[in-house]
Amino acid sequence: MRESGKKFGATNSPCAACKLLRRKCAESCVFAPYFPADEPHKFANVHKVFGASNVNKMLQDLPVHQRGDAVSSIVYEANARIRDPVYGCVGAISTLQQQIDALQAQLALAQAEVVHHKMSQAASIILLPHAKPT
Repeated sequence: MRESGKKFGATNSPCAACKLLRRKCAESCVFAPYFPADEPHKFANVHKVFGASNVNKMLQDLPVHQRGDAVSSIVYEANARIRDPVYGCVGAISTLQQQIDALQAQLALAQAEVVHHKMSQAASIILLPHAKPT
């Protein structure tokens, strides 16, 4: 069994990237820490959208402590591009912004209704003592 910084299963299975690319997973594999063998879909989408070579270059150009965040962003964008090839995550952000705008408008309307209700309640309390009994 080899001693290294990356995790291997009992069978020393290759990471998801090396498995998809049908190559031996070396101890220095840049993909292994971020694309474990038990999450093959994660790398498959990244490979479809960006290509293994481009992702490899991106990761190699980054300091090790930034690679995890970069992989998270790359995976998110790849998944968004699979769902929406034209707009990707920008489309998702735009949709969420539209939902925020609609909810803020609903909230403003509800707050206005509450103020109106409180005002009419206060007006009826003020008018009530002045009313003459019949």
